[in-house]
Amino acid sequence: MPTSTNSLLLELTTDSDDERPVYIAGNFGNWDPQLPQFEMTRVARGKYQYRFPESFRFDQTFEYKYTRGGWDQVELDAYGEPSKNRKLRPRTGIRRDSVPHWRRNGLPFDRIKLPIIETVSDAFLMPQLGRNRRVRVLLPHNYRHTTSTYPVLYMQDGQNLFGEGSAYGNWEIDKKMAVMAAQERGDFIVVAIDHGDSERINEFTPYTNAKLGKGVGKKYANFIVRTLKPHIDTHYRTKPERQFTGIGGSSMGGLISIYAGMMYPETLGRLLVFSPSLWVSSKIYFDAIEFFNPEDTKIYAYAGGKESRYMVPSVERLKEAIQKQGWDAAKLQFKLATDPQGQHNEARWSKEFPKAVEWLFTK
Repeated sequence: MPTSTNSLLLELTTDSDDERPVYIAGNFGNWDPQLPQFEMTRVARGKYQYRFPESFRFDQTFEYKYTRGGWDQVELDAYGEPSKNRKLRPRTGIRRDSVPHWRRNGLPFDRIKLPIIETVSDAFLMPQLGRNRRVRVLLPHNYRHTTSTYPVLYMQDGQNLFGEGSAYGNWEIDKKMAVMAAQERGDFIVVAIDHGDSERINEFTPYTNAKLGKGVGKKYANFIVRTLKPHIDTHYRTKPERQFTGIGGSSMGGLISIYAGMMYPETLGRLLVFSPSLWVSSKIYFDAIEFFNPEDTKIYAYAGGKESRYMVPSVERLKEAIQKQGWDAAKLQFKLATDPQGQHNEARWSKEFPKAVEWLFTK
């Protein structure tokens, strides 16, 4: 028996308000994203309402989404990812929803919010290794129009992080920063350090491995802390204190990032560690116990269940090794995010990036 919904009122709040009208699209309207009869009424800035007419009836679970007039302008979650269909059983009363972000012209970000990308050097000297390396920075979109100072995140594998990316994929952190900036959450600087191609594994390996040989990761970490960071702090408006300085990477880049954080806790207070290659050496767990003495340190680790059968257990073991020292929350916070279906690739790390950065640099 169809149910009348004549008193059902939808109230929508959105922080990302603009000039576009808002529509309700759902299974009751053949999922048309712009039916005039389902346009919401703007009652205040960022506030919309829609009361279903007395004649409106349906006999199934109500599924719907909000749009700005097309599927290329549909609602998104706070990180720029597609949101699931909203569901509501036939009932009366008021249903309150919120939308943190919208597509615009088919894009999950506003181009004017994209970060400013500068090349620090195409051949930055790495005296610890006797090599040169391209280093770039991603600055907040309004960096040149403010006098603000910013937290800094030093990221490995710069070729894979933004722009066209590489053959291995792209984290699209430039686009993620634009999504965050639209919600006033993107106020940080990323320093993207290119990997050394054939030297990548050697530079990101801080231990001796039977197959990989003796790595130079200790020297590489020293380069970031002793050479690169002072240069960035001198030439850009940074917050140089350890609680505003992070390091991050994935796979081998995740390994060298956790190692650098343990070796230089006086400098690096925020660690982003995605799918770390902990298989390189079990000594990483020993170092976590023996040498890591955090001071207001936050670690965001991620592991995917489809990477290998060892990935999630290895990262859980790392968390346990660090936390068993008994540090209280004033000294150490360790957040572990897992995804049973997560694979070992840039696309998955891209989705995790804004969540990690927001948590790391938010008190």
